Amino acid sequence: MRGYNPEAAGWLLWFSRRAVCRLQSIDRNELELMSISRFFHEPQGLWYHGGAVAYALLAYAFGLAGLFAHHWVINIVATLLLAHGMTIAAYMIHECGHNTVFSSNQVNASLGHFLNWICGACYGAFEDIRYKHFRHHLDNDDAVWWEYAPFFQRHPLVYRLTRWLEWLYIPAHELIMHGMMVFTAFLIPARRDQRRRNVVVILLRGGVFFTVLWLAPRAALLYLLAYVLMIHLLRLMDSTHHDYGPNPTLFVDHPPSRFGGRETEQEHTFSCPLSLRCEKLNWLVLNFGFHNAHHLRPTVPWYRLPAYDREKLGSDPRRYIPFRSQLKMYHRFRVCRVMHEGGPYDEQQSAMGQDYLEACRAVRNYGGNAVSFLTSF
Repeated sequence: MRGYNPEAAGWLLWFSRRAVCRLQSIDRNELELMSISRFFHEPQGLWYHGGAVAYALLAYAFGLAGLFAHHWVINIVATLLLAHGMTIAAYMIHECGHNTVFSSNQVNASLGHFLNWICGACYGAFEDIRYKHFRHHLDNDDAVWWEYAPFFQRHPLVYRLTRWLEWLYIPAHELIMHGMMVFTAFLIPARRDQRRRNVVVILLRGGVFFTVLWLAPRAALLYLLAYVLMIHLLRLMDSTHHDYGPNPTLFVDHPPSRFGGRETEQEHTFSCPLSLRCEKLNWLVLNFGFHNAHHLRPTVPWYRLPAYDREKLGSDPRRYIPFRSQLKMYHRFRVCRVMHEGGPYDEQQSAMGQDYLEACRAVRNYGGNAVSFLTSF
């Protein structure tokens, strides 16, 4: 046959077979990804949620390892990495609580249980965290079992010590809450059935920590520092989201609403993103600052909150609390924030709604403490 080249035909056949095999391989990979992604709340959650959990675990592992290094630069980097890894784990617990990760509520709970160990909230049950947070959304309130104000009034010495430690940037107010969380089953009558589990967790975590403290005291102290940094970051992001204080109704069935329930939820909810110009910066806290959008539809996963916020609530910058203002409040009012007294703007601490928003934007509100979703009481 004129023009026929056996060698060229052979190469063409070889390339054709390679292309077919490659396409088949791609199809198989896509099918495998599709089969995996169907277990997620949304298909893209495989990448976003999976990436967040992978980062939290890697940051936790490498951060812990770096605490034992004998170079101070590695120690500093490891401490910051560990603190942020635990913070992301905490925000993923929040996602699990709203069932935005997996399509199965049970699998969400399993991941939440596991992540509780990462950020040190495992002394209580994950279901307690989820229940209290659901009550927060349903009641449009901060439903609690324990109120700190009467406690500080009964123990003025503890109050003065707390204020002094807060002046030193030690989050003593929050550490009291986390300390109580360690013994939650022995303090809360409704959770007495968890005492055996509570003791086991205390022995396990306490045994590991004090062993490390004995063998490598610097690593143990750096872990505590990372934990304190996590508390600071979580508290900073929580401090201005709502204009109401605690309400001791956690174990009260169908309590009367103080603010009209979900109908007025947006009036008492406020957003404080890290940045509106560079939205990717908000990934550092899994977009937790877009709080109005989260309360508008709690089942929207973290990676879609900025777009959902713009779509449903608009993009007027005046409805946000600037992050710079929030940082100033967090620094200036760290002492008077404990009981919302002793500062220059005490008379404005009862502001609600639009007045609260304007006070925060003008750095005249003190913000709130002891509202972390990790402390389930």
